[in-house]
Amino acid sequence: MSLILECGNLCKAYGQTVALCNVNLKVEAGGVVGLLGPNGSGKSTLIKLAMGMLQPTSGAILIDGKEPSAATKAVTAYLPDANFLADWMKVSQAIAYVKDFFPDFREEKAKEMLDRLGIGLNQRIKALSKGNKEKVGLILTMAREAKLYILDEPIAGVDPAARDFILDVVMRNKPEGSTIFLCTHLIADIEPILTHAIFLNRGVVVLDEDVETVRAREGKSLDELFREVFRW
Repeated sequence: MSLILECGNLCKAYGQTVALCNVNLKVEAGGVVGLLGPNGSGKSTLIKLAMGMLQPTSGAILIDGKEPSAATKAVTAYLPDANFLADWMKVSQAIAYVKDFFPDFREEKAKEMLDRLGIGLNQRIKALSKGNKEKVGLILTMAREAKLYILDEPIAGVDPAARDFILDVVMRNKPEGSTIFLCTHLIADIEPILTHAIFLNRGVVVLDEDVETVRAREGKSLDELFREVFRW
């Protein structure tokens, strides 16, 4: 069993507020994993720990067998939940920027996807609509040949047609053997592509299972189960 992400008794607190409590996970390489939970459940904290943007209060997190570092960032493609591209850049400059940082960036694939959207290389980021900015960010992320893709709320705040495009880009450009780690609270839209589900509730893992196993045991969809688990 090849593991791409592991957490051992992982805890993160901000002062007196506990964001993650004794999280234990073993994520196998190759699937599409949903990190699922309502706002405030600890999803973004877990992602920031995986990216080395935060340090654990206690416990450990490993990416491809290593603690978060430059080595793990080299094999991880990360899409944050907010636009990360500078407004002054042209699309071509954004491509060059990512290419400079990541040797695994597939430039022709990125240009092919942008052309499909009708986004020109000479357009400035600030001139793009909010939706197109998000799509450019996704394209630049998925154009890498990474082992792990961490996508933080990639379909939040976009219309249904844009969601379909985003999921299509994710699945068409996922290299064989790589892992998608998809963080969201919009379960119904992503359920068809998920192979594994992790439910987080107030910093605690309440589900960590193969999606087909969950459906067979519960006799209901993952979305239906999510609504039951997180009913207010």
